[in-house]
Amino acid sequence: MGQACSTTNGTAPLGVMWKTVSEDCNLACDYCYYSRVGGRVGGHVKTIEPEILDKFMAEYMAMTSGVASFAWQGGEPLLAGLDFFKDVIATELKHAPPNTVISNAIQTNGTLVNDEWARFFRRYNFLVGVSVDGPEEIHDARRVTRSGAGSFQRVMKGIRHLQNHNVDFNILTVVHEGNIHRPRELMEFYAREGFDFVQFIPCMSFRAQETSKVPDYLISAEEYGDFLCEIFDIWFGDGHPTMSIRFFDNMLSTYMNFTPSLCVHQKTCPQTLILERNGDAYPCDFYISEDYRLGNVGTDNLGDVLGNYVYQRFLDKKPQLPAKCMDCEFLKLCHGGCPRNRRWDMPDGGVDVDYFCEGYLKIYRHASTKLEGFAKSIRKQRRSEYLAQGHKEPGRNDPCLCGSGVKYKKCCGAL
Repeated sequence: MGQACSTTNGTAPLGVMWKTVSEDCNLACDYCYYSRVGGRVGGHVKTIEPEILDKFMAEYMAMTSGVASFAWQGGEPLLAGLDFFKDVIATELKHAPPNTVISNAIQTNGTLVNDEWARFFRRYNFLVGVSVDGPEEIHDARRVTRSGAGSFQRVMKGIRHLQNHNVDFNILTVVHEGNIHRPRELMEFYAREGFDFVQFIPCMSFRAQETSKVPDYLISAEEYGDFLCEIFDIWFGDGHPTMSIRFFDNMLSTYMNFTPSLCVHQKTCPQTLILERNGDAYPCDFYISEDYRLGNVGTDNLGDVLGNYVYQRFLDKKPQLPAKCMDCEFLKLCHGGCPRNRRWDMPDGGVDVDYFCEGYLKIYRHASTKLEGFAKSIRKQRRSEYLAQGHKEPGRNDPCLCGSGVKYKKCCGAL
């Protein structure tokens, strides 16, 4: 696996996701979970007002403990223009305490990436996510312009700029009816194009603004499980994967006693702020409605926004597990999945399992034995290397040498 798989642990900073231009987007993907503009962008794209950005950065940076994390999404965030993001960097640096580690990530459809954008991303160490649904035929069936033209060639041209400038990027593939039964084609495509970091997102049939709508998807739980199982077999191969697939990386992290990076697989929903262009704040990218509005970071104090009782009500959702979850042998891998994917209107007053529960069970049963063994071999190797370098072996109750935060006797010391 080497460089392809990464695991992290520790307390994560408050994550911030800006909907940089709100719903404005130059593509008209029919399955988009957020934007409703259908590729219709006017002559002037509105971005975050400088006053809102400055006020928020000042308050946010004052609350940080050495780490600040930002994600920039849309719509299509690159519509904001390069000068806007240069101002973002300047504002971050203006308010950041000394020695603060600042990370920026951006999710783009890739069509607007050129040489100048790529140089900027490289200079400021942006992690760039690019949406690609597979080979040209698959991609262009759904990811189209307002006129219906496919976007594949423009996206791949943008990716070449990122590769030419050694920009860190990953591929986000929406899994829908057009590619769910073609996992081998997807994997061959990723390998052919040199895409080493991939994430899959199941295609929703509801929007982020429709928080009261029953969770439903364009693929079934069984289809998703079968898809992940076939992807896993190709990915794992001879037992030495060379590509990072985020779903499997998260499983591996759990078996290595680390916290998964995906919120879906964490024990509780992470503290995150989703910010609209106008400063309106929400607790999650799937809960953008008035019922879950926390305030406005342009007019309200950030502490008051984070202290809003609506935020705590949201955070209390994930731990409210159905009985089936409590008795599940794989609870530590998904912790009940995503609260948005559960039904909260069951006749008995209880809550149903995640929409993808049966699919998760299928891939967990299929892959867990191999991933547990793989995790054990990695931990053994790291322990041997650590001791071979002359380091003293930790005491039984000391934190483990691997950085998991677990006591040595319950982690690498038990191998």
